[in-house]
Amino acid sequence: MNEEMNREPNSKKSGILSYAILILLMIISCIIAYYFLIVKKPKEEPETISTDILYTQETLPRVDASLATQPLMDAFVLNFTGKTTKELGVEYTNTDPAYTKLINNEADLIVVTEPSEDELKRASDANVELEVTKVVNEGFVFFVNKDNKVDSLTFDEIRKIYSGEITNWSEVGGNDAEIIAYQRPENSGSQTGLYSLVMKELPVKARTPKEQVTLSMAGIIEYVSDYENGLNAIGYSYYYYANEMYFNENLKYLGINGIKPTYETIKDESYPILTAYYIVTRKDETNENVLKLKEDMLSKRGQEVATKAGYVPCK
Repeated sequence: MNEEMNREPNSKKSGILSYAILILLMIISCIIAYYFLIVKKPKEEPETISTDILYTQETLPRVDASLATQPLMDAFVLNFTGKTTKELGVEYTNTDPAYTKLINNEADLIVVTEPSEDELKRASDANVELEVTKVVNEGFVFFVNKDNKVDSLTFDEIRKIYSGEITNWSEVGGNDAEIIAYQRPENSGSQTGLYSLVMKELPVKARTPKEQVTLSMAGIIEYVSDYENGLNAIGYSYYYYANEMYFNENLKYLGINGIKPTYETIKDESYPILTAYYIVTRKDETNENVLKLKEDMLSKRGQEVATKAGYVPCK
């Protein structure tokens, strides 16, 4: 009798424990599902993309691209010709040299960031008018070392940091340490972005030895991600390059006005500092293949190619 009475409570405890484990497993499953479906939502996969050949080596226009848009141009060329840029002998330079080649009629079409004031002046001096057309959307991002306490800045705080009005992280919720605000060279795509998208009419503070110019986009990421030298640093780039081409786990992307840069926030245009990559040609261009290539890049097929390459389509 006593054995039966003891067995019954144990059985109830066992049942309650099993029920609790089941509930816990259901909660864990819901959390995992939420993470992958909402938080880490995969990029939209385009429909099956046509692979019909549109250009041969002889008919493909002379193209160039910036560092951050070379994978995009690679994808366009491969889809439109069936051959890689290497097979076709396409050689890239970078943003400013690409503009120089276009102005000097050594290139027909380039995919780059918007032209700087200097590049526009050089074109004007050469009696060349540039036609600038958005091909994919992009975000201009600021980043700090992952161990920096600051997670987000307002747009106004970013401007004050780069104008020299805010000089210490404690002024924006961080540690009591001097802000080291790295910059890029003049006429680089990201420096042009800093001027046109962020600073606008506000002058950028003079650079000190601590804030010396980093010659490459990879360089500014390396400086900021370095634990010894980058803990108090801030830098900037374009989202695709920093996140897809040169990902560094020691970087933290800052939210702007509380919104982090992601593929989704750039696509839905909720991220505050939006920009684009552009197709740039000479405005007086009459070559049918050049005009057609531009049209193909902007077509449904072209935008699917861009999406598959990891860029944010603009159509």
